[in-house]
Amino acid sequence: MISCMGMDISIGIDLGGSKIELIALDAQGNEQLRVRQPTPAGDYQATLALIAAMVIQAESQLGAIASLGIGTPGAQSLRTGRMKNCNSTCLNGQFLQRDIERLLHRRVRLSNDANCFALSEAVDGAAQGAAVVFAVILGTGVGGGLVVQGQLVDGINYIAGEWGHNPLPVFSAVDWPGPACYCGRFGCIETWLSGPGLSADHYRQSNQHLSAAAIAAAAKSGDAACQRSLESYATRLAAALASVINILDPDVIVLGGGLSNIADLYERVPALWQEFVFSDEVRTRLLPPKHGDSSGVRGAARLWG
Repeated sequence: MISCMGMDISIGIDLGGSKIELIALDAQGNEQLRVRQPTPAGDYQATLALIAAMVIQAESQLGAIASLGIGTPGAQSLRTGRMKNCNSTCLNGQFLQRDIERLLHRRVRLSNDANCFALSEAVDGAAQGAAVVFAVILGTGVGGGLVVQGQLVDGINYIAGEWGHNPLPVFSAVDWPGPACYCGRFGCIETWLSGPGLSADHYRQSNQHLSAAAIAAAAKSGDAACQRSLESYATRLAAALASVINILDPDVIVLGGGLSNIADLYERVPALWQEFVFSDEVRTRLLPPKHGDSSGVRGAARLWG
């Protein structure tokens, strides 16, 4: 962080497919500035230019050159340094960190958006003060991040927390081998626990095309088919998170993404995961995010510590 007018300021950017969000935080985590702009669809050079312009304008308003962290929808390849696995496909294959550093003439830190979410919720969010935090994104895809003693764990392969492409640990016979995943495998956790995964499973069970949000709303209103789909979802989520608990034994698991808004999950999943956890008592807490949709951009600002 850079000192400015008696304050330490850090800037975070959430580079999303539909919007680019910038936030400036002081040393206490108080928001000093927030800006959102539509992402230039499919245009890498325009995306770079917009990020640079947003940072320069923010720093002009703040009166400082701040530290900069960016949360991205994919990850950098360890082998090439190029971006990969981004749903904003114009980023794939690009040297995003290098190009932004050249534009702004400073070092920049990049991390996956799930990592930024985890860091935000561990530092001053729902899991503040917890020793081991696993944070989960349940949205269009499924991701995760791991924070230990307030420090983000990237891992030697830079994939710590990426549980979405492990196979779902419990299948019924009729579910085998599971839905095809874009990664080339079958039955990945993402194919079951993402929003599209819930919608696809509901269609298989009931022949109804509904979004995840519509399924949750209908279940709350008493629709029996949607209630069955949500119970199947909760059971699969419990089994998948139990495998994480068996390995990491986290103090807290925080849910993010659109499906984290399904309130019943926070009671139902812990009631179900006991069956799958290798312990006679499970003290891990399952919590909603404190910062909601703002958590990822706050975590990006925290990448410099």
